[in-house]
Amino acid sequence: MSRVSLEGQVAVVTGAARGVGELLARKLSARGAKVALVGLEPDALKQVSERLHSESDHWHADVTDHEAMARVAREVKERFGKVDIVVANAGVASGGPFVDSDPVAWRRVIEVNLIGSAVTARAFLPVLMESRGYLLQIASLAAITPAPMMTAYCASKSGVEAYAHSLRAEVGHKGVRVGVGYLSWTDTDMVRGADQDDVMRELRQRLPWPSNKTYPLGPAVDRIVAGIERRAGHVYGQWWLRGMQGVRGYLPTVIGTVGQREMRRFADRLDGMRIGLVGAGGAADEQERTTRRN
Repeated sequence: MSRVSLEGQVAVVTGAARGVGELLARKLSARGAKVALVGLEPDALKQVSERLHSESDHWHADVTDHEAMARVAREVKERFGKVDIVVANAGVASGGPFVDSDPVAWRRVIEVNLIGSAVTARAFLPVLMESRGYLLQIASLAAITPAPMMTAYCASKSGVEAYAHSLRAEVGHKGVRVGVGYLSWTDTDMVRGADQDDVMRELRQRLPWPSNKTYPLGPAVDRIVAGIERRAGHVYGQWWLRGMQGVRGYLPTVIGTVGQREMRRFADRLDGMRIGLVGAGGAADEQERTTRRN
């Protein structure tokens, strides 16, 4: 598939304060794209914006807030004149046994990862239709295979994958292409935060190769950029994820069998696990909600 030059294109990246979003913004900027950064941490977003090579700006908004994201879409269009690319990257995670999970944190993972992605698309689809642009929804290996101790995250990423595939069929005739990006365990704040729990870290290390590794961020984001340039329907941050698509139908049975064995192994260590959102991104989300309540 031929690639589209990013020079002069306007790209919106949510969850842009750190991790995948921050590095993606830098790599898009290095290729000449103008970048609109969206997230919960205005100071961090400002710092990212100031380091970019091309024209950029930043907006403080919660992706689950319809009014806020509609305002951002209007202001980005006013600021740059158009929007060509939107990357729905914002996400949070929690881990641990479902029966002991914090209901508020569990619901928030669904709200940010799934509802927030839909809110983002709803806000920006009108301008993407004008530009015949591209929407990339960041999903995960968790959309392809279930995993114990990750019920909310797997549900949310399976949801965004199905939602994006459905949306592709709806808006393709209007010139908008929709892609789904898949990442395995990648060296981000979210993964490092999950690894702070001994049980979660050891469970992950016992997964079969190559899913038991943590992969460097740079090559994964390079693959995402290449997918954006191709306006690809599927983008794989790690090479082997493409092959997982062919066997995904067998994975629930396999994980159901192997997972039970592993959960019995760790059963006496599950009490006292962290049950809230993980990483600095999770902390920022919790701080935002606390501020809004007060």
